[in-house]
Amino acid sequence: MSDATRERHIARPVDEVWAALADFGAIARWAADVDHSCLMSDQQTGVGTARRVQVGRLALVERVTTWEPDLPCTLAYDIEGLPAALGTVSNRWVLERVGSGTTARVTASVEGGPRPPLKVAARVGAGRLAKANEAMLQGLDRYLAGRPATRTGATA
Repeated sequence: MSDATRERHIARPVDEVWAALADFGAIARWAADVDHSCLMSDQQTGVGTARRVQVGRLALVERVTTWEPDLPCTLAYDIEGLPAALGTVSNRWVLERVGSGTTARVTASVEGGPRPPLKVAARVGAGRLAKANEAMLQGLDRYLAGRPATRTGATA
């Protein structure tokens, strides 16, 4: 498995940051590289909630696997629709209170498989996802500060 973590201090209370993440179908509001997002079922919160995310030509399905609104807040989801060589792909967000602000950390995990070519694909995939996650952190920060997100060109 290959992991890549990105972190950002956001000068907003943790409950505001959680509210933006927990509005699971609305990621397109703050993630500039997401062209469209929507929930895929009536379930809006908790484990099992699923959303469809359009990033350029990629149509992804993201399903919540961890939903913990208590400190430290954790939201994790599996990502489906990326190249099969990447194997199992997931993101894990952790929010921690730091003074009156929040440290937001997101870790991309890619399980490519036991063979060397699949391990290399996992490392490359985790690196690309980390760039996209950095852009998401920036977009979330800008959104919560009342500024529009800007397109970065970082896609998974």
